[in-house]
Amino acid sequence: MPVHPGEHAELQRQESADGHSFQQGDKVKCLLEMEILRQMQEGHGGWNPKMAEYICRIGTIHRITDRGDVRVQYSNNIRWTFHPGALTKVNTFGVGELVKVLEDIDSVKRLQAGHGEWTDSMAPVLGQAGKVLKVYADGDLRVAFGGQTWTFNPACLTGQTVEVDANLMTAENPNESGSTVISVLEKLLSQSTEQDNPSRLVIEAAHGSANKVRELVQKYPDKVDIKNQGKTALQVAAHQGHMEVVKALLQANSSIEVKDEDGDTALHYTAFGNQADITRLLLSKGANVNLLNNSMCTALHIAVNKGFADVVRVLTEHSADVNLQDSYGDTPLHDAIAKDFRNIIEILVLVPNIDFTQQNHRGFNLLHHAALKGNKLATEKILGRARQLVDVKKEDGFSALHLAALNNHRDVAKILVKEGRCDINIRNNRNQTALQLAVTQGHTDLVQLLVSEGADVNMEDEDGDTAMHVALLRPQLASVMLSPPVGTSSTEEPSEGCSSTSLYCRLSASGLLGNTELSVGAALACFLAQEGADINYANHKGKSPLDLVADSTMMQLIKSFSEKHRLQRLQAITCGQGLSSASLRRVHTTPNTMTNLVLPNLPGPSECLICSELSLLVLFCPCQHSVACEECAHRMKKCIKCQVTITKKIRQDQTEVGCSPGTENSEQHNLLEQLQSRYRQMEERITCPICIDNHIKLVFQCGHASCIDCSAALKTCPICRQTIRERIQLFV
Repeated sequence: MPVHPGEHAELQRQESADGHSFQQGDKVKCLLEMEILRQMQEGHGGWNPKMAEYICRIGTIHRITDRGDVRVQYSNNIRWTFHPGALTKVNTFGVGELVKVLEDIDSVKRLQAGHGEWTDSMAPVLGQAGKVLKVYADGDLRVAFGGQTWTFNPACLTGQTVEVDANLMTAENPNESGSTVISVLEKLLSQSTEQDNPSRLVIEAAHGSANKVRELVQKYPDKVDIKNQGKTALQVAAHQGHMEVVKALLQANSSIEVKDEDGDTALHYTAFGNQADITRLLLSKGANVNLLNNSMCTALHIAVNKGFADVVRVLTEHSADVNLQDSYGDTPLHDAIAKDFRNIIEILVLVPNIDFTQQNHRGFNLLHHAALKGNKLATEKILGRARQLVDVKKEDGFSALHLAALNNHRDVAKILVKEGRCDINIRNNRNQTALQLAVTQGHTDLVQLLVSEGADVNMEDEDGDTAMHVALLRPQLASVMLSPPVGTSSTEEPSEGCSSTSLYCRLSASGLLGNTELSVGAALACFLAQEGADINYANHKGKSPLDLVADSTMMQLIKSFSEKHRLQRLQAITCGQGLSSASLRRVHTTPNTMTNLVLPNLPGPSECLICSELSLLVLFCPCQHSVACEECAHRMKKCIKCQVTITKKIRQDQTEVGCSPGTENSEQHNLLEQLQSRYRQMEERITCPICIDNHIKLVFQCGHASCIDCSAALKTCPICRQTIRERIQLFV
């Protein structure tokens, strides 16, 4: 979110309901009843009925406003502003900290509801100490207890100050296990090599002393896999890259598959140590490339996590399974996308049997994950191999475009629209489009991109709200002011250095802005009005966008932008210029509006995605896409947009396109008839509806029209019966 001018860099502290001071990043939740919260919110961020859904949910303090109110962000990127007295701090812990579980089973069961839940198999860890492996966005914690991990509500845990126990180190997070290997190796390298016992073998292997290793394995042939600090000689030599030591140990029949306490084998250790040559050697000696450790990680998972491209390349060349999932459900490519390891992404996406539909435990397939993380390269590569995923939804109905829009990943959204040819108006389970989600977060550049690419500005969500409703309803958008570019004022013309994507520049160029200061919400509303949003569109509560505007100056400004759009459309129609296909797609015609009366929704030529000619497009069944003209559609067996096999091809007159060459003449005849029909429709649109003889020369304020002769005797519109107050003469 943009920062309000003059906002202090150092956040204030505020007192919570439990007497603790607030800071940015604190975990908090509201424990008040809905009615009490509603009363407290007056004058402190306001009340929205949807805030009730966030009572008792854990959020993170995003910032503290100048007035002292607290803005809280939740895991779904929704932010609400609360009265500070309505919030209570939640104890939470960082990754690596030691925690202890409460002993009272009834309390833990109650607190776990909605936070990882409770199973009877968790009973042994009550009262036990564990280590925090991960902090989830909602504040819940993933905690390791020896070889097991559980998700806990932080309220079930207390802090521990005891020394770190090596047994709590697991490879659930490969970074942790890797750091453990390094600390163990440091201990091994510091030990004396003068002791004469079998465990000395591991020390000599760590030092890379090949001759000493050969002597020891000859002296203690049955101790070749003995452990020191929990590691075998082969494991530490593999990690350190001591090739001659590894060869000597393998010649002495050291077991490649022996695991340490984390379930890691020598092959895992080569991944931790970035030892591509030893990886290749172990694989040639029969190492299992897909062996899992205790956290369901293969050597490939570890190499990807560490960013070791050479090891990744060797493993994939030896048929490593790129579709195996770790304990979080992530495949290696999920991890590479999150860390933006470009070389590794390019290696993994080219693996022939990679499954791009594989979902992690949060329900993100690989394209979703790339969109979520804003990874442009991964998005391009995945679409290049699996474009059919472009409109696939998660369980909550979010597609890749929704995720990119919500998280302000403009470049990814542009790729999804232009290269992926996604459905720009696809809806999630709450009937929200990507445009509406971008508006909720105030992502101005992304809003402009989506509208320019044909997003429908009048589509409604589950509450009947359009994007303009959302822009004016969100208190967060009203509290942040839109600033002009540096070196300009609101009265100046945009300078050459002013970005063409800047919302302020675009609105200022209209000449309507004057000295009016705009919040982000008001600016978005003006922009949407200028792009054809219906300012009179009523939501399910009967409220239009204008009903949400209290400021009369702002209301008039929005009306001015809407009027500008109406006049531009009227001029385009009367001058015979027509409208761009993007404009036709994004303006959703609604009953009893000027839009619906001026431009009937008649089927017309659109651009074929194959030949790029303007033609009447064919409807494909069963996918219902219209992307190709009849000539190009003849050769298609699958829809180019979704890759679904085509069972029928339907013309706009509802007749079916034939597939045999013998029908070519009749099909050309039918096409000619369609074009003639279209011409007649265009003639009717410019012909007076009263005399059906002369061309239209006057347009009334209601949007209907007539010739000059018929207009002379009219006081009310013969079509909608509205009183004629204004007659606009057309000069064609």
